[in-house]
Order: sequence, then C-alpha cells, then structure tokens
Amino acid sequence: MKKKFGVVLATVMMLTTVLAGCGGKDDSSKTITFWTPLTGDDGAYMDQIVKDYNATNPEIKVKHVITADMYTKISTVLASSKGVPDLAIIHADRVPGFVKQGVLESMQDTVLPAQPELKAENYLPQAWNTGNIDGTQYTVPLDIHSNVMYYNKDLLKKYNAESFLDDNVVTIDEMLSLQGKLDEGDYVVNDALLGWVILAQIQNLGGDIQADGKPAVNSPVFKQAFEDVKKIADAGLMTPFGEDGYLMFQSQNVLFSTDGTWSSTAHAGVEGLNFGVTNIYSPTADKFTNRSSSHLFAMLKNDKRTDEKEVGIANFLEYVRTNSMEWAKAGQNVASNVVNQSPEYQSYMQSFFTSNEKEIESLYIYTYEYYPYIAEAVDTYCADIVRGNVDLDETLATMQKFVEDKIAESSSAAK
Repeated sequence: MKKKFGVVLATVMMLTTVLAGCGGKDDSSKTITFWTPLTGDDGAYMDQIVKDYNATNPEIKVKHVITADMYTKISTVLASSKGVPDLAIIHADRVPGFVKQGVLESMQDTVLPAQPELKAENYLPQAWNTGNIDGTQYTVPLDIHSNVMYYNKDLLKKYNAESFLDDNVVTIDEMLSLQGKLDEGDYVVNDALLGWVILAQIQNLGGDIQADGKPAVNSPVFKQAFEDVKKIADAGLMTPFGEDGYLMFQSQNVLFSTDGTWSSTAHAGVEGLNFGVTNIYSPTADKFTNRSSSHLFAMLKNDKRTDEKEVGIANFLEYVRTNSMEWAKAGQNVASNVVNQSPEYQSYMQSFFTSNEKEIESLYIYTYEYYPYIAEAVDTYCADIVRGNVDLDETLATMQKFVEDKIAESSSAAK
C-alpha cells in the first residue's frame, strides 16, 4: 500500500509540474501588472487597449488591474514592499510629491531607450513636461483631461447669445448681460467642477497658487477669482445651490456646463440635446484657461521588476502611443501627437482643444508640489463662497490654514 501511494504521489507531482509548464499556473515573470484608478467606462476603454495589445502576442503580456482606491493601496504596498505593481497610471499632480518621497522610478535610462519614439516631441508638451522633474523623465503620458464648457445651441439661439462664441471665449460680462432675460427655470451656467473653474481664473488673472514655494491661497488673486465668479451667482444666473447643475444642462435648462472633456459621451447620449464645446469662461477675452490634469504611465519603486519587464513596459507604451484612438472614445485629449493629429481624431469633440497652439496652451496643468492640498481646499469651500454662504476673507484664511496643516501633517508622517 505504501509503495502504491508513493507511485500515485509521484505521478501527481509530475502532472502538476507539466501543467504548470503548459500555462496552468500564472508566470509572474511573463506578466506586467498594471494598476490604474480608471473606473466605469474609462476602465472599460483601457481594458480594450490592453486586450488589443495582448492580442499582438508580446513576449510579456499586460494585466490591467482597476484599483478604485489606488493611492491608498500604493501607500500600503510601498510600505511593505510586497505586491508593488510593475506599471501604474497616476495623475499629474502626484508626480512632484512622489518624486520627493523617492517612490517613483525614472524611465529615462531604462524604458525610453528601449523605444526611441517615446520622446517629448511625440506628445502634447504639457503632458510630457509634467513628468519631468529636475531634468529627469519619470513618466510617459496617456492624455490631458480638462475642464471645458459645453453649450446648448438651441438655448443660445433662443436668447440671442450665439455671438458669445464668435471668439471662442465667453466672458463673465457677456453672461451677466443675460440677467433678467431668461425664462423662469433657465440659467446661464451651472456649477459643475466649480473648483476647477476657480483655478482656471487664477491663471486668467495672471496669478499663481504659490509664492516662493509656499502655498498662496489667502491672496488678492484668489479673492478676485472668487469675486468674479460670485457675480454670476449673485445675478441669479448660476444653477441653484444644492441642485444638480450637470443634469439641468442635460435637461436643457442651462446654456453652459463647465464639466469635463470626458462628459461628451454622456451628453451625446441625451436625446435632443444639441450641444457644442468651447473654453471655460473668463473675465476677459484676452486670456482663457482650461484647468487640466494628465493620466501618466509611471513605475513605482520595485526591486522585483526585471530588466525584461522594463523592456516589455516600453513595448506596451509604444503600442499605446500609436494605438490610443480607443482612449479618444472616452472623451480624453490623447497625448500622443500621432493620434491627436490624425484625421480620425478630428471627429471627436475634444479635438477642439488640440486644434491650434493657442488651444493647446490653454490646457493648464498645475505642477506645484502641494497642489493636491490646495485643490482639496478649493473644492471644499468654493461653493459656499460663490453662493455667499460664508465671508470671503475669513474663508480664504481658513483655506490657507487648511493647506498649511495638510503640509505639516504630511511632513510629520514622512519622518
């Protein structure tokens, strides 16, 4: 009996070995683990890109892992040095902080030389440059996603406001000119992505969110930006506080919606909504800004990532560079010039923002190290400020302290 059991056991072990060699067991050395925070439709579009790439039968395939709370999980795996992905997509505002913390691997001497077309001149300049810190390239861009302004063509015609679009810059004064002229229940603009709109005005006014490396929220330029936007709400032209202005635009009660490039697909699905896209409104026609960010391919510090995998990552990124039209379907400004300059791309609404140099320059990405804290403060308080629910001066002081406290907390945690 013992002899027979030994024969059976040896046979099972041999079969297990054979099955593993035939692919019955996942070989991590032949798989690039790729984390992204892309949920919903965005995740599906990226899934398709990865699927199409793997269909080319690369030596090392890519496994796309959608990670909703990715930044929290990144902190966890980096702390333990276990389960760190080979490749990830991060947002542009994370790059300076990650580099300072020493958690990003440079692509300059590894990935980029493996595919010589992965270079600055082949991408939108802001998207490429946001990954360059002190002359070292840490990322390769996928897109620029930005705050934009959709308009209802039928309502513009109804209220004789079509001329607002003659120069593609709708000014605050033009919006205010409609005061008292709208039917009850109609509004000039909603409050979608209001924090992004405020940050665009900072640039329109020639200001910045920092001074000498320190956050500058409690400043004259921030006060002016809020006061300018507040004029619209004070005139009763902004959708009511607490209402879903995004849905009100889709219900055709709002002339302008300040949401994102990615919303074009949702708006297109609304029956009877006759709409177009232009730049975010501005105090003056001389300057316009579309506050933006970028999805960037990056490598987190990972001692287990092999040279072969880095070459595999380069191959995947080169594939994306030339085959990311699928990402245009998500409503994003594809960063690759070979895609965004192609005739097919011109059929997508967001191609407006890469149609000339002035539009490309309008896609402003903040790269200040503590930008995430400033953006959080703006998003937290902007609606109450614009609606007049709080005192502006007092709240700017509160926001400044909010950011400074966040910086102090992060500095303490890093020690």
